[in-house]
Parts: sequence; C-alpha cells; structure tokens
Amino acid sequence: MRLIALLILVIPGIVAVYGIKLIRDALFGEFHPIFFHMVLQGIAGVLFVVGGLAFIGGFILHRDRKRNLTKGRFKNED
Repeated sequence: MRLIALLILVIPGIVAVYGIKLIRDALFGEFHPIFFHMVLQGIAGVLFVVGGLAFIGGFILHRDRKRNLTKGRFKNED
C-alpha cells in the first residue's frame, strides 16, 4: 500500500519538476518544438507546477483528514 501511495506522489512531482524546467527554458530562450510560442511554453510550465503541487497538497490533506491530524479550519464538517 505504501508503494502505491509513493507512486501516486512521485508522478505529479515529476510533472511539477518538468514544469519548472519549461519555465526556466522559456526564460532563457530555449524553445521546445512541441510548443508554438515561447509564451505558451512558459504558461504550460506554470500550469504543470501549480497542478503538480496542488495534487500533492490535496493528497496530503486528504490523508491527514482521514487520520484526524488536522486542526480547526481543515477539519471535515461531515
């Protein structure tokens, strides 16, 4: 079960790291041919970073709620 949880967290982490690479390449002018413009490459990088971090944060929050480790504002109202 821990291996599955690790894989669930590693894949969005890799996507977020790739997003950071896309942002860096867009800032320094290294163009990837799958994007039509440098701005699209930067926007895709930002979306990858935000999406990856949001998934990891949501996964950790869900796990902590399940184990009753959250306080006050993050508690479930159910």
